[in-house]
Amino acid sequence: MENKTIRDNLLKEVAPHLERTTPAALAWILFLLSIIGLGIFAFITQVTKGHIVTGMRDNVVWGIYIVNFIFFMGMSYAGAIISGTLQLFRTEWRKPIIRLAEYLAIISLLIGPGYILLCIGRLDRLYYLALFGRIQSPITWDVIAISTDIFGCLIFLYLSTLRDIANLRDFKELNLPRWRKKIYSILALGYEGTPEQEKRLKRATDIMAAMVIAIAIIVYSVLAWIFSVTLQPGWHSTIFGPYFVIAAIYSGTGVLIIAMWVFRKVYHLQQYITRKHFVAMGVLMVVLAALFGYFTFSDYLTKWYGSEKNDESLIKILFSQYYWPFIFSNYIGVLIPLIVVGIPKLRSITSITISALIVIVALWFNRYLIVIPTLESPYLPIQDSRPEWLNYSATWVEYSLTAAGVALFCLLYTLASKFIPVMNVSEMADVPGTDKTEGPFLTEESLL
Repeated sequence: MENKTIRDNLLKEVAPHLERTTPAALAWILFLLSIIGLGIFAFITQVTKGHIVTGMRDNVVWGIYIVNFIFFMGMSYAGAIISGTLQLFRTEWRKPIIRLAEYLAIISLLIGPGYILLCIGRLDRLYYLALFGRIQSPITWDVIAISTDIFGCLIFLYLSTLRDIANLRDFKELNLPRWRKKIYSILALGYEGTPEQEKRLKRATDIMAAMVIAIAIIVYSVLAWIFSVTLQPGWHSTIFGPYFVIAAIYSGTGVLIIAMWVFRKVYHLQQYITRKHFVAMGVLMVVLAALFGYFTFSDYLTKWYGSEKNDESLIKILFSQYYWPFIFSNYIGVLIPLIVVGIPKLRSITSITISALIVIVALWFNRYLIVIPTLESPYLPIQDSRPEWLNYSATWVEYSLTAAGVALFCLLYTLASKFIPVMNVSEMADVPGTDKTEGPFLTEESLL
């Protein structure tokens, strides 16, 4: 009975966000839709006029579309690994934030592959991939892996939200349209919270948590192998698998911290998502920063020390044309979280959030430096090419579609939070006295 009271109180707190949309929220949604509309216009322009409207040419055949693809897929795998790990280890402080990680996993995974389609010149032949795809091709591996990951993450998200869906179905004080109540009733699948149902649901959720962790590591490793199995300078590396996985979790942790800060402010969740949660994620970010810095140093050190002609050419490009992006992504993006979280006096919600934002931007530039400079220093140089074709410069079409992807990410996050609470209400109500996360969920000593 006490658990039910806690659950009902939590549902009453989140109910206003589910029942109505404020003018500010409506303005936010309209703003995002306008950016998406610009992206649709850019997409139509690209389809009708061809790839000539982009900066991609015969030499640099990949641009920021691939950079965005790698970045969004990395955020997805980070969300899957973080949410799956927190689920399996039954970490108490996970309860207010684990759903944000679950949303991050599936929403990023739905957006990322779209950027691959933007690189295809003949979308009308897309079905050829299914009819004539070669299993020897790493691209085919990636399609199979991503499809499997989408299926697994959807099941994991559904199982982890099933109890809350049933609660929303049964909560009489929730003032929602009948069609939404009907959707909750259908999705709940007759779940009543009996001991047998609880046992089966817990077991199924744990199994899927373990599976999404494994799938995420495998899939992002396959994505890394698309680069490393080539002979292109800068890509032919044996550490790209773990390097990509660490970078993915690193960037995803930063995005999750930003999501925590936004929803904490907008939905007034200060009593649930506390400073201690930010410190916990900050500590994780520090560990990942150290690992990411190590892998980055190892990768560039071996290229520089090997003194191969093509690798030397690539490094010269990085330290001339891309000097400041290189410094920002590989130095500032590593040192800032180490300093902010490593020094206790600097740890605050604002400072950790700002450092997370810096990490996100740095990791995007890191992906950019992996893709573009390599293609600008080909293994077999192209003779007598136009100078503007040898170097890549993104156009308004590519920037518009990049902004549209970010806007779609924010829009889907917003809509998801309007349909199912961003906090795992059922888990927070499981233990009496833990409806407020200050104290029982986390102590600073447990992190350091």
